[in-house]
Amino acid sequence: MSPRRSVAEALGTRFAILDRSVGIASVEGLEGLTIGRLATELGMSKSGVLGHFGSKEALQLAVLDRAGEVFRAEVWEPVVRIEPGMPRLRALCETWISYLERGVFPGGCFFVAAAHEFDGRAGAVRDAVEARFDTWRARLLKETRRAVAAGDLPGGIDADQLVFELIGLVMSLNHALQLHGDRQAVTWARRAVRARLGISPAAVSPVGSA
Repeated sequence: MSPRRSVAEALGTRFAILDRSVGIASVEGLEGLTIGRLATELGMSKSGVLGHFGSKEALQLAVLDRAGEVFRAEVWEPVVRIEPGMPRLRALCETWISYLERGVFPGGCFFVAAAHEFDGRAGAVRDAVEARFDTWRARLLKETRRAVAAGDLPGGIDADQLVFELIGLVMSLNHALQLHGDRQAVTWARRAVRARLGISPAAVSPVGSA
């Protein structure tokens, strides 16, 4: 076997472990990941699974990174070419809601679940979850401030307050979908977000248009 093929196969195995781990952790939590279960489900030895990460904590951190890649692909990448400010903020809110509506992760928002699991703990995994939320909040805040500067939102609006409310609305949607199976909540969430941004339903354009 050539070194190049060996590296490619190792990467393929690592990705397979991570993708299965994301699916498990989305529903059962990061603590629900066990080396034995992954080995059984993937037809590997425990040492084979552990050898790709070194420890359970390292596996959990890698799973967070993989979930972050999925979130970025589903929520951020579709809007990167949209005009910054209100057009992009509006589109971000739509892709964010759509990500939950479509059930990209079987357990709902991966990071909300991880936050509930680790927010009362200390350690590297908890810090990594917090950093993900901080990054997302900063992105929303940047677009909100751009919208204010462009005159698309009232000049006296508190951008931090607005972002706090947007996050709360979408987290409420996640709760309604996952705990109650309430699909009507998707409509309510869209309506609430658009109202908070001062957008009439007729003014909403599809994601991807400026």
